[in-house]
Amino acid sequence: MSLADLTVIAPLVVVILVAAAIIVADIVAPGNATVAVGISLLGLGIVAALVAVVGTTPGTAFGGSYRVDALTTFLDLLFLAIVALTILFGPDYLAARGLPVPEFAALLVFALAGAMLIAASADLLVLFLGLELMVIPGYLLAGYHKRDALSTEGAIKYFLLGSFSSAIFLFGLAFVWGLTGSTRIGDVAGVLGGIVEGQAALSPGLAMGLAFLTTGVAFKIAAVPFHYWTPDAYQGSPTPITGYLSVGPKIGAFAVILRVFAEALGPLRDEWAIVFFVLAALTMTLGNLVALTQDNVKRMLAYSSIAQTGYMLVGLTAFAAGQIEGLEGLLFYSAAYAFMNLGAFAVIAALQKRPGVTSRLETFAGLGRREPILGILMVLFLLSLTGIPPTAGFFAKAYVILAAVQGGGWLTLLAVIAVLNAAAAAFYYLRVVVYMYMRESQGEPAPVAHGALLRLGLAVTAIVTVTLGLFPGALLDSVGVAAQAIGAALP
Repeated sequence: MSLADLTVIAPLVVVILVAAAIIVADIVAPGNATVAVGISLLGLGIVAALVAVVGTTPGTAFGGSYRVDALTTFLDLLFLAIVALTILFGPDYLAARGLPVPEFAALLVFALAGAMLIAASADLLVLFLGLELMVIPGYLLAGYHKRDALSTEGAIKYFLLGSFSSAIFLFGLAFVWGLTGSTRIGDVAGVLGGIVEGQAALSPGLAMGLAFLTTGVAFKIAAVPFHYWTPDAYQGSPTPITGYLSVGPKIGAFAVILRVFAEALGPLRDEWAIVFFVLAALTMTLGNLVALTQDNVKRMLAYSSIAQTGYMLVGLTAFAAGQIEGLEGLLFYSAAYAFMNLGAFAVIAALQKRPGVTSRLETFAGLGRREPILGILMVLFLLSLTGIPPTAGFFAKAYVILAAVQGGGWLTLLAVIAVLNAAAAAFYYLRVVVYMYMRESQGEPAPVAHGALLRLGLAVTAIVTVTLGLFPGALLDSVGVAAQAIGAALP
């Protein structure tokens, strides 16, 4: 390994060292949450600075299998923000239940290493390694409350279906490797481009590989009909972990889609675009319809997360149809969704600081009077998830829908479906607001003091949600540059 290679991979190396430092600190001072959180946040801050510095000069390492470009930098910073916020939200909830914080932080940082490896992958095998490094800690986190039957059940379902989907995805990679003769993303795209230019028919092997790859990533992003693990895994997991699972692995899986489908399989986008069109329509519609029937807010947000996947797929489909704005909308949506969804789950975690408190709708009755600040924050996050201006969620939905409209033709139908689904989603989001401000709580629970870390995390998510709603241009420039890193896949 040369010095140039080490410079390029420096952020990834430091992330792994931070995870190791957390483990060593826990051995020296067992169960010390303050030390673990301090090391985690300090280390993530150093990594963020390294990512920004390394990102100014794009480069490659290990013979081109690891590549840093504008998209890598954007995704790395987003992953860092997600993990840092989850670490801020976790200690209050976990400490009240006797769950160790250091292991929680270490698992999150190891998962971050996998996500960063995905973002920088220029080789299909490296990408698969990154994917597994990201999802395996997620299986452990889903069952983190091992004395809770629901947590164990959700973790088992997540692990089994996640393992199957990884195997299916690997089969797809094997087909593509065998038929193109390379695992390098650029080489695969070149071979497939030659096939398309020669007007050769799509071979059965490539069609099979495409089917396996699509099925594998559909499981990872919880797209319908591959979503069955999501509600149980989300409901059973400790609430701060649920927030992480709803955004971290999902955005990581979309990074896989961008590297595999938009880059490696870019020449075949006419073949896979229609598949993602159908997945987007089904995922939006079913996710919202089932969410309408839920009376548990965590489970409702789980189905809402499925529906949000459908909106993000609208941007991907528009990109496949030749609209670079679709990719920009997808990246903007990823960032906006991460902050508003983490914020919503953090409010639920704050309410559940006292063990035994459920996440049923009745728990939210009178919240606006009992805890005015939490009530206002929850309204903000729910309005953003609905897509009401001036919040980040409004512009996120607007950009992906406008990209579909600009694509014209059959994409216009997808835009109409997205608008109708966004309108339907308002019912179950605003129903929570009705309970908070128009229903009286049964009894008067004693007030709970919320930790400084939780308050800081809520402040950050709220500020970002409002800022991106009032000044979306602050992020649009960054997503525009990141989108150009994949724009070469378009003719």
